[in-house]
Amino acid sequence: MAIVKPFRAIRPAEQYVKEVAALPYDVYSREEARAAVAGHPLSFLNIDRPETQFPEDHDMYAEDVYEKADAMLRQQCRDGIYVKEDRAGYYVYELTMDGRTQTGIVALSSVDDYLHDVCRKHENTVEKKELDRIRHVDTVSAQTGPIFLAYRAREEIQAITKKAKEQNALYDFTAEDGIRHRVFRIDDETMVEALESAFRQVPFTYIADGHHRAASAVKVALKRRQQHPEYTGKEEFNYFLSVLFPDNELKILDYNRVVKDLNGWTPADFMESLEESFTVTQVTTAFTPKQKGEILLYISGEWFLLHAKEAVLETRKDDPVRSLDVALLQEVVLEPLLGIGDPRTDPRISFVGGIRGLKELEKQVDRNTYQHSMDGTLDRVGPACAFAMHPTAIGELLAVADAKRLMPPKSTWFEPKLRSGIFIHEIER
Repeated sequence: MAIVKPFRAIRPAEQYVKEVAALPYDVYSREEARAAVAGHPLSFLNIDRPETQFPEDHDMYAEDVYEKADAMLRQQCRDGIYVKEDRAGYYVYELTMDGRTQTGIVALSSVDDYLHDVCRKHENTVEKKELDRIRHVDTVSAQTGPIFLAYRAREEIQAITKKAKEQNALYDFTAEDGIRHRVFRIDDETMVEALESAFRQVPFTYIADGHHRAASAVKVALKRRQQHPEYTGKEEFNYFLSVLFPDNELKILDYNRVVKDLNGWTPADFMESLEESFTVTQVTTAFTPKQKGEILLYISGEWFLLHAKEAVLETRKDDPVRSLDVALLQEVVLEPLLGIGDPRTDPRISFVGGIRGLKELEKQVDRNTYQHSMDGTLDRVGPACAFAMHPTAIGELLAVADAKRLMPPKSTWFEPKLRSGIFIHEIER
């Protein structure tokens, strides 16, 4: 059963929270991060991506970069930008996007739950990305970005959440992207005990987003355990910062693919090859596929609906991974036809979150298909294509994790994104 504990948060003073709250560090390229912090000295992205405080050619993984993050956080705490609670509690974190609300519990999850598969995963991590966050957490001695966890909804937790939202909000602001954020604190002793007890009835939690942050927090904890062989298990480093959402409130958006060339196929021959596994129909208007087994293809300036044939779906339906549409595309199209064996490393494929819309797919395909000549005209340099996917369902994610399997890369895109900097969990140095 899951261990989900209250904690003493470091958090922004109310008047600063809107300035502090920032999108996760890993949604930005280095150039985008530098642009995002310009004119926003209190944005937590300054601390999350401390290389933005150095010249552009400075090694972003140098020791002084991580030390700068630590120094900035400590200084802002001294300046009163952040405050630390005097006692442990939980927080209710509500996000509203396009009229749809999801509400999570901000708390600490157990490192041992992660190690013993009570906290379940559905994707692999990349060592280089882990190392960056390991060094960040280790140097700052704080977990600065929450891990997005899901759990199968339980009435008793939702009842406590509802009751907490009847009080005045600790924070209530609308970010620049239009997403409303509200936070409520739970520090009543009876409610705290009831919530901790309710989570002990949750058999498993699931990492929805933040596999690298979770893995990094766990590896720092294991390092701290070696440094403190007398540890009791109660130390702060034995837990990691998380926001836990009931599965019935979560929405996964499509995660789409752009392929920069057709691996030697002509568009006509490629389309003909698809007919072996799909019914192909041209459509006049692009749309996100409505059901499993449907994929939308953009090629040569036109959109086509690919509907997988029943015989293809039948062989895959009982396997939690192979039944995913992203796996269908990978195994039937991307690898055998387009030669993309490992989408994690192949430079010919890129991934576009559904939040950016299907026009972004058209833009990227057209950019890869044509180039500007010296006289300003467009020259065809070879066909590219894009695939718009039916979104993975949250139930599919849970099923893959329960089977102790892994999803193909870039299977899920969660919106809205949790903000960093609103909650910080300090660990022992």
